[in-house]
Amino acid sequence: MKTYTALFLSAALLAAPFATASESASPVEVLFAKAPDEYTDVRDSWAPTEKGQLANLEVLKKHIEQRAAGYLTDGQKLTVTLTEVDLAGDFEPWRTRQGLDDVRIVKEIYPPRIDLEFKLTDASGNVVSEGKRELRDLAFMMKLAVDRNDAFRHEKELINDWLRRDFKKAK
Repeated sequence: MKTYTALFLSAALLAAPFATASESASPVEVLFAKAPDEYTDVRDSWAPTEKGQLANLEVLKKHIEQRAAGYLTDGQKLTVTLTEVDLAGDFEPWRTRQGLDDVRIVKEIYPPRIDLEFKLTDASGNVVSEGKRELRDLAFMMKLAVDRNDAFRHEKELINDWLRRDFKKAK
């Protein structure tokens, strides 16, 4: 597994200089404070894989990049660091005997939780706002979901709520 990680990181580092201008000029940057297996729960099954954990974090990263960009004005840059992630639901060990070791059971007792740090800067590089947030929603099961088939709808709604609270929509 470590060999694959080393190869993946090497390939990513080699490809970085060839990134397009639009990728490097993104106004939103999402960073991870830990390795995937160090977060409380970004697992893809009862016996998680590194590839699955990275994929789960990537979903959150892309969502933040897409949504947060709509809250920024020209020249602003937002850096978000995910310091803790606990996805909604959990893998219940007694269900592995039923062949459900890769099924995340979502109940009220397993709420989503995301901790993050952010820094918003203007075009001159001056800090407009920064802070730490602990995103929680104990009533997450009572919200209406637009896409009930989205496995990350609860986490995405936490992120959307945070963006609406802390930032004004760009015109």
